[in-house]
Amino acid sequence: MATLMLICGLPGAGKTTLARRLAAALPAVRLCPDEWLTDLGLDLFDEPVRERLEHRFKTLALELVGLGQSVILEFGFWARGERDELRSAARALGAKVELHFLDEPLEELARRTAARGEPVIDLEMLREFATVFEQPTAEELALFDGCACPPAASADISDIMVQ
Repeated sequence: MATLMLICGLPGAGKTTLARRLAAALPAVRLCPDEWLTDLGLDLFDEPVRERLEHRFKTLALELVGLGQSVILEFGFWARGERDELRSAARALGAKVELHFLDEPLEELARRTAARGEPVIDLEMLREFATVFEQPTAEELALFDGCACPPAASADISDIMVQ
């Protein structure tokens, strides 16, 4: 059975590292807007472009799971409504849906994003992001077919982070 995996967390949480591990182990198609925007020479903070790309990836992901292919979306999924919408749409296609939530202290996220280089997302930006991020609750996690909320693994993930 196809599975749609949503990788959820703030910048620097380890989403790409986890998504790469999952894609290699399953196999699954991995869609990462940050990589596409970077490869195309586009601004990571151009919201209209990001929104169009993420919309296209969601459409493609649902087409793929409908064909029986597992897909990993690593958008961050800051809004519960977005997670609910994708969960419902994938389930309607007969797919399983997993939520992988990565949570780290803001200071660790700032350290990681600074280590990646440009564009730097500093601690102040992360604090601002955290005010709009809708962290998954236990009630929400129970709605998914599988979920993973690993404990903070700063040393493990940051030691192997590749960007």
